[in-house]
Parts: sequence; structure tokens; C-alpha cells
Amino acid sequence: MFHTGPRNLITDVAGLRVGNASDGRLKSGVTVVCCDTPAVAAVQVLGGAPGTRETDLLEPHNSVETVHAVVLSGGSAYGLDAASGVQAALRERDIGVEVRGFRVPIVPAAILFDLPNGGDKDWGLYPPYREFGYDAVANAHVDFQLGSVGAGTGATTAGLKGGLGSASTVLPSGITVAALAAANSAGSATVGKRPHFWAAPFEVGAEFGGLGLPHPMPPDAQDIVLKYQRMTGMENTTIAVIATDAVLTKAEAKRLAISAHDGFARALWPTHTPVDGDLVFALATGASGIAPRLDQAIQLYAAAGATMARAIARGVYSATPVENDLLPAWSSRLG
Repeated sequence: MFHTGPRNLITDVAGLRVGNASDGRLKSGVTVVCCDTPAVAAVQVLGGAPGTRETDLLEPHNSVETVHAVVLSGGSAYGLDAASGVQAALRERDIGVEVRGFRVPIVPAAILFDLPNGGDKDWGLYPPYREFGYDAVANAHVDFQLGSVGAGTGATTAGLKGGLGSASTVLPSGITVAALAAANSAGSATVGKRPHFWAAPFEVGAEFGGLGLPHPMPPDAQDIVLKYQRMTGMENTTIAVIATDAVLTKAEAKRLAISAHDGFARALWPTHTPVDGDLVFALATGASGIAPRLDQAIQLYAAAGATMARAIARGVYSATPVENDLLPAWSSRLG
């Protein structure tokens, strides 16, 4: 039987801290995962409308093995500026790879679309995401809030507010795997018009309400209800990080990112659509010192999907209502 880590957060993986920065008036923000020591990293993109920075270097055939932080940001393409703020903050701390006397922080980033969510996006000449990224590093800690914070501040799903969610799992091998997700999907995290989460079979305790699945399943369970009736192709995206303290190669981290996408399919209906930029970063800190055997690796990859599903559901479950919301929070409509 799997159980959660002490915080049930991605920071149960030793060597990681999470920082958030956001603006309630803007209804947008940034989340950064900082690595105390460089972590082996990879990425898998399965959505049809991604927005990214420094993801090519994460492929197993490319030279860079480790990263110093990863960024999840709102703001659509404007949010890619957040990585520059994170780089600036890390450089101040003398963090980065040394190249011919220069210190270069490696900071991959991904963005979600949260522009038409009721927030005031009249930010003037330059968007604020660079500053959000800088501030998020200063806020990085092992404890952090879920729901309408950071990259989840203005997130929405089909019919409900989205949000920032996290979850962790400790495996019998002693390895910890944990997830962080900003849920902003075109599809729904709940079953039809019911309050029950698609991720219910993987729930630990009552971490997102403890409702289980409806029985019998409602006739509208398979209905495809999308966030917008009209879409132009880039309006959604769930972006996430799957992390472990196992010792993994870059190729094994890539497999971890692939497996974590199973959690999207378990938590959202539909997912990986042409209008979602669904992406998972993988981080392996190696802090446990355990290089998993094949049977342990299979268990790790299975748990990655389950843990990701829980993180997505917790993000939607934890969202809070604020003024000018275009969609209700789960707690307001269904709680």
C-alpha cells in the first residue's frame, strides 16, 4: 500500500523547494521549482499547443544533463519572461553551470493560457512575469499553498476554476515520487455535472474530498464538455513537474515524464487535445541514493501517473473564489 510523504507535496522529494508569486488583480502568476543541487531533467510534451523555453536541451541525446530550476507560468507566451527573472535570482546566488568564467543557470519553462479569465491584463509596455519569476525564487520553501496561487492563480477548466496542485507517494522501495501541476485544461476534472473527480480511484484519504466515483456512473460521464465553445488553438494547457529522489539517467527521467502523462488521462476528460499544451517536466534529485531495479522502476513509473492524477485533482479542489471570477471554484459550486 502506497502512502504520502509528510507534506503530500512535491517538496517531499529531498532537494526541492517551491516558490509562488502572483497578482490577484491580474489573475495570473508564476511557480518555480528550485533544485538545491542540479537535478537530472527531462520533458515530455503531448498537448498540441505548447509554449516552452529550453526544452530541447532536455532530450536524452543532448548534452545538458541537469537543471537548476523549472518554471510553470501563466500569461501565455508573455509568461516565458518568468524564466529570465528566475535566472537573475539564481545568478545573484551564484547558482548555475560555469562556462568559461560565466555562471549560467539552466531554467526550462512552460506556460499556460490564462489571459481571458476576468483579470486586468493592462500591464503597460512590459508584462510582469520576469518580476514574478524573480520573486518566486525568493519565496521558495518546502511548504507552499495550493489552489489559486502561482501558476494556478487564474487557471480554469471546463466549468470550474483550476489551480495549483501537488501530491507525493512513498514507495516500498523507499523511493519518493511527487507531482506538481497547474491545472488549466480544456476538459473537465470532474465526472459530468457531479462533484466527483475522475482521479478518485487514486485518492489517498480525503485529499480532494473523499467522494470516490459516482455509482452508477451518470449518463453524461462521457460527454465532452470543453472550457470554451469557440477555440482558436492555444487557450488551455496543464503544465506539471514529476519528481523523484531516485537515481535516474536522463533517458530514465524521460520515461518518468512519459509515465506521468498517464495521470493527465486519469484526471481530465478529455486531455492532450489540439488546444492543450500539456507538458510534464521530470526531475530526479538522486537524494535517496537508490538506482531502481526493473521491478522498482515499473512501480515508480506506475506511481508517477497516479500521483500526477492526484496533484491535478488537488489543484482544482483547492481553488478559491475571488472577485470577477468567470467560473466557480469547486468549493462554491460542488463542495
